[in-house]
Amino acid sequence: MQSKTIKKGQFIKVNLSGGAISPGELANLLIPLEEVGITEVKFGSRQQLYFRVNDTQLEELEYILINQEFAYEIGEDIYPNIVSSYVADGLFNQGPWVREGVYKDVLDSFEFNPQLKVNVVDCTQSLVPYYTGNLNFITSEFSNYWHLQLRFPKSNVFYTWSTLVNTDDIARLTLFLEPMMIGTLVASSSEGQTLGQKLEASAIASGKFLFQPTEQPFMEPAFKLPYYEGFNNYQDRLWLGVYRRSETFSTAFLRDICHLCLRHRIGQLYTTPWKSIIIKDIQPTTRADWDSVLDRHRINLRHALNELNWMTEDFDPIALALKQELVHHMNWLDIRTYKLCFGIKMQPKSGIWGSVILRFIESKGDKSWFNVQHTPDFNPNSRDFVTYRKRVERAELINVILALCEDFYQLQGSTVAQEPHHLPTQATTEKSNPVRVTYQCPACQTIYDPIWGDSTQHVAAGTLFENLPATYCCSICETEKSTFKKLIN
Repeated sequence: MQSKTIKKGQFIKVNLSGGAISPGELANLLIPLEEVGITEVKFGSRQQLYFRVNDTQLEELEYILINQEFAYEIGEDIYPNIVSSYVADGLFNQGPWVREGVYKDVLDSFEFNPQLKVNVVDCTQSLVPYYTGNLNFITSEFSNYWHLQLRFPKSNVFYTWSTLVNTDDIARLTLFLEPMMIGTLVASSSEGQTLGQKLEASAIASGKFLFQPTEQPFMEPAFKLPYYEGFNNYQDRLWLGVYRRSETFSTAFLRDICHLCLRHRIGQLYTTPWKSIIIKDIQPTTRADWDSVLDRHRINLRHALNELNWMTEDFDPIALALKQELVHHMNWLDIRTYKLCFGIKMQPKSGIWGSVILRFIESKGDKSWFNVQHTPDFNPNSRDFVTYRKRVERAELINVILALCEDFYQLQGSTVAQEPHHLPTQATTEKSNPVRVTYQCPACQTIYDPIWGDSTQHVAAGTLFENLPATYCCSICETEKSTFKKLIN
């Protein structure tokens, strides 16, 4: 990939396709990094690798990067990394057909660097997000066929592909759709629906792809973030997850990990969207070797889940400091956050996801303000948000989060209390799964959910949309109530 002149202290991004790299390849990168004085690297939310360079270091490294054929960029992200749930295979998923070989086939089929964000994920896992890409391929119940959710660039507007995509067509379809999607500005759901239908009709008319009709839309499973750190048993082996509070890994530690993998014939290292790494296939008899490396580099394991379940943008020290501050308070207060995950969104178009989002508004002097939002059902893979509190000063965020957690568990408790203690019969199924109606702002896609009301405008929980005053408007963009779209879930 062609390089360019960079400013002092710029970052180099190396794409690790699908979040996997062989220990030999990683070691071949780390050794020259250390030789020019680079002592730490970071992993990004799209499973890529970053490190900072100055002009002298870049000049010494550029030949190595080109010679080893790494897909890298200097201070840019024109070619986003392909995200996959390959890391979850065998650990956090029970998919009936997608396995290591399928992931490798898909990733190897990309003989080009896509400019759109591509996600290739198994629907039975919760470690890797479904919808943070522009082309989101999600496994279906049919072997080697995938659901496709398009998210138009720089928007939160989606189109659901009406047919299933064959495994062999994922890369080719991406290459086909890219020219028609890049540069498009889609401002509303109706525009997205129209454009999505045109794209799908064009792909079908080309005759280049094998699509399969489906009457079964993708149904998201209940979210449960797996604990992805420490030594864990699976089958007759162990896997190791390593998370760093600072989001940085020393090159010396990673190099020792690579050498240990090569010594014990472990073929892959994996990165996660949570900026951690996972090593699989560790034989129990070699556990002492791994402990020795962790001891040597003073690596701490077994952090609390309410620290692991946070998403921040890559290389944002303000968001990282805020996360650490909030986690410190939550640990001190011993707050339960099971089934929740949090995201700090400093940039409006970033791919940060979560069941609770702290959305930065502005800062003045030493103060900053955020909107606190959550998805209607607290599933972080949901594409819609409800505003819980508007314009919260940073110092008050912890109190608002505590209140939101309390509301979440009260809602969970009332839901559980209403559930029958037996499997529903055909006669009771419809009653136990009632139709749920919400309303969406057409301008910014904010959801009004009658279950929650709108605390930012003093609308009580349980207030029906039709009972809102005529002066009610969107809590984010102030679009009038009359323009809201009715959604039936």
